[in-house]
Amino acid sequence: MGNKGTCKIEGCDKDVRGKGYCDRHYRAWRRGKLPKPRYTRCHAQGCTKAGTRRSLCPEHFDAAHGKAKKGQSRVDAPAAAEELPAGEAEASA
Repeated sequence: MGNKGTCKIEGCDKDVRGKGYCDRHYRAWRRGKLPKPRYTRCHAQGCTKAGTRRSLCPEHFDAAHGKAKKGQSRVDAPAAAEELPAGEAEASA
């Protein structure tokens, strides 16, 4: 396998591993640590926060994987359950 060139990060002269980056910078790109990250937004519908874990922001990740904020049950966590309008919530109680 031949040399594909050098890393596209300024000042880095190591051989390319993938996406134009050397091994070190390629791993940083995959973790979203470079100025042009791999994932930029949460994949939850309508959310524009940065995606950090499994392409979800911390709030949506915790809601989807059962970690509710202090004082909330898993059912009360955002995106874990649909909220009923005020009139319907009282009628169902």
